[in-house]
Amino acid sequence: MDDQSILARIEALVKEEHSLQGKEEGDAVRSEALGADRERLESVSVELDRCWDLLRQRRARRSAGQDPDEATARDSGTVEKYLQ
Repeated sequence: MDDQSILARIEALVKEEHSLQGKEEGDAVRSEALGADRERLESVSVELDRCWDLLRQRRARRSAGQDPDEATARDSGTVEKYLQ
């Protein structure tokens, strides 16, 4: 995946995230729909974190004079446990 593909994926996920956040407000009275929205929202959030991580890895490799195509997507457990 190249930088442009990753950025396009990030944009699509952000759009979906915003849509789900708006939908969540409307589904607040329907617990089943609300649960599904929250579950998908969490999944989107994790996928966004993984995409940003991959993009950062590619940029870092490029800055270091290394091949950005050797960057690999890390699993969600690794990405979600980063200390900020």
